Amino acid sequence: MYLIGRSLPQCKRSHFRLLCCTTGSMANMWFYLLLLVSIQNIGGTQSDSTYLIGLGSYDITGPAADVNMMGYANAEQIASGVHFRLKARTFIVAEPGGNRVVFVNLDACMASQLVTIKVLERLKSRYGDMYNDKNVAISGIHTHAGPGGYLQYVVYIVTSLGFVRQSFDVIVDGIEKSIIEAHENLRPGNIFVNNGELLDASINRSPSAYLNNPAAERSKFKYDVDKEMTLLKFVDDEWGPIGSFNWFATHGTSMSRTNSLISGDNKGAAARFMEDWAEQMGYAKGSDIVTGVRHSSLHRRVSMIIPQPHENFHKLRQLASSFLASGGRHLASSESVSQRVRNMHDGKPKFISAFCQSNCGDVSPNVLGTFCIDTGLPCDFNHSTCNGKNELCYGRGPGYPDEFESTRIIGDRQFTKAVELFNKASEQVKGKVDYRQNYIDFSKLEVTLFSSDGGEEVVKTCPAAMGFAFAAGTTDGPGAFDFKQGDDKGNPFWKLVRNLLKTPSKEQVACQQPKPILLDTGEMDLPYEWAPAILPVQIIRIGQVVILCVPGEFSTMAGRRLRDAVRTVLTSDGNGEFDSNVHIVIAGLSNTYSQYVTTYDEYQIQRYEGASTLYGPQTLSGYIQEFKKLASALLDGKIIESDLQPPDLLDKQISFLPPVVMDTTPYGVKFGDVSTDVPENSTFGPGDMVSATFWSACPRNDLLTEGTFSLAEILDGSSTWVPAYDDDDFSLRFKWSRPSRLSAHSHATIEWRIPETVAAGVYRLRHSGASKSLFGKIRHFTGTSRAFVVL
Repeated sequence: MYLIGRSLPQCKRSHFRLLCCTTGSMANMWFYLLLLVSIQNIGGTQSDSTYLIGLGSYDITGPAADVNMMGYANAEQIASGVHFRLKARTFIVAEPGGNRVVFVNLDACMASQLVTIKVLERLKSRYGDMYNDKNVAISGIHTHAGPGGYLQYVVYIVTSLGFVRQSFDVIVDGIEKSIIEAHENLRPGNIFVNNGELLDASINRSPSAYLNNPAAERSKFKYDVDKEMTLLKFVDDEWGPIGSFNWFATHGTSMSRTNSLISGDNKGAAARFMEDWAEQMGYAKGSDIVTGVRHSSLHRRVSMIIPQPHENFHKLRQLASSFLASGGRHLASSESVSQRVRNMHDGKPKFISAFCQSNCGDVSPNVLGTFCIDTGLPCDFNHSTCNGKNELCYGRGPGYPDEFESTRIIGDRQFTKAVELFNKASEQVKGKVDYRQNYIDFSKLEVTLFSSDGGEEVVKTCPAAMGFAFAAGTTDGPGAFDFKQGDDKGNPFWKLVRNLLKTPSKEQVACQQPKPILLDTGEMDLPYEWAPAILPVQIIRIGQVVILCVPGEFSTMAGRRLRDAVRTVLTSDGNGEFDSNVHIVIAGLSNTYSQYVTTYDEYQIQRYEGASTLYGPQTLSGYIQEFKKLASALLDGKIIESDLQPPDLLDKQISFLPPVVMDTTPYGVKFGDVSTDVPENSTFGPGDMVSATFWSACPRNDLLTEGTFSLAEILDGSSTWVPAYDDDDFSLRFKWSRPSRLSAHSHATIEWRIPETVAAGVYRLRHSGASKSLFGKIRHFTGTSRAFVVL
């Protein structure tokens, strides 16, 4: 058991009160005893707690304008609005007076070494040695729809025009604040673990490489991707269930390479769906589920309210017609635009749900398969091309051709499975809290391989390099020019271009074989390092749950081999610490980023994942060797010390992103004025889209962290407007645009796809933002559309 944030209060809810408080009949007494047994079996909340557990979350949404998205390396994919906001979500598990561990899940493409370094520096200044690189893990969900520029190595910030301080700062700040919140929420409670199969949210996007693994090995598995989701359920002794974290492998590529709205993609969507569900169920924050219109004292959104048919349509319409667009107005500060639908109150913890990434390297959420956009026929199996062109081959999500619908569906499928596992979780997590971590130089790691006949061979990893197939991209986001997956030769023209940057040495070419080197990133250091060499490897243990934190994207089979190797060490030691029921999960893209890890066999095929396995064909063998050492040290209680440290390159960062010079509006127009209003006397229903466009300013002027650029407000009574939906809702979209790149004018369009669960009433749309004058002064503004009726 563990200290966390909440468990079912006994004899306090109305449907328990009669049973708990009535005496006088033998039948009631027996029924009461059965009820107690049932409650113990359902939640385990009657057990004594032995751990402290705290959860926290915070906004990490970066600049919603001008900044390149991280993930697809598409220079034309520039942020211009918000689909829904990004979060850092944290859990801390501690033994009273003993070890503790921190796990942070980021709605970001990946963790960043520089972000990790700066977060740890802040934690040290606040808590001393309590939190450090040994017991803190930071993992990304791998959305490809978040602002880039927050990593420190050159190759990962080329398309973002270098380092973007605003992207970096908001992530560091958000992680720190989420950890502080989790730390301050540490309370007695329990953890339960459950796992199960999710069959329709992932497919293998490189099946030809997977098929190169030994047939005997493949025959052990039913699928060519991992279909298992593992979930931890956190139950506070006082408040009951307060959150869950789960791990499941599928790429954050439901949103395409042309999307320009900041989004947590399918995993971010799943997290929001589950947090909404939890509050609807009454978990955490003491939610009130009511009928009719919500008052300002109630939290969250109207989608949580049971909608009632409104009998007086004409009165509603008449009421709506009395509220015209407000016109823009300046605000004294950003406080009024920071009011969001979600808030904390009454000292009760909020429910936090994280959908974490695992070994997703060759796993796609585009489950309908890959097709040529010119002919509609399936793509070539081996090279994922259409008539020899990779840029014509795209994977299709279940909502094709609507990427937002695909995101919703894959998110909903993960959410649905997570709810099932959450509700049925009965295996209590028990045992030690522990961790081991080390830094390894993967550019020259000696790896000992053992043959089946007992022989040994020492091989080495290589300095980082990217192959030609890297530039071909994947079926989730194809590359350009004449590159293609499965290329183990390269071509003379691109080798000539490569040599202008860096000609790889003969030793490097031999080490990376059969990869034809396109970018010799590990040996490029102008203006500073292009790729990492020193990488963190880390194991976190919470009872019988073991989390392997890896700094990259492992393929399906690579992840299976790593888990099996660690499981063998943990269960064959004979000390009784672990048995066959140990739950081992991989937390991908953790602490830093070093691209992909395939098996030796998959590497030979040189599809995108193999071409992006930086340190050569023995990369996976190196990881297995080092994680086995960590696992052994964990069992033996040995401390691991390393003389290596990753570099801090903050002072070397360069940025070519132009600043915001100023914002203006036409003469006689104010910021926040409506440019295109909702049609007069409009009535909408669930599924309809309502929109309004406002004169706006660049969102980079103020990220409105923990605030919102957009709101759908509902009328409470005859004059009070209450926030109902905001930037953090899947149904509301904030789209920002300027008429030309150098224009100081800009518009914000608020689009609201009305949910099926909407409450009938009078609504309006509100936009808030901040403008910048020529002399640098920031002024906040807001404006509203005319009102409309929703039935």
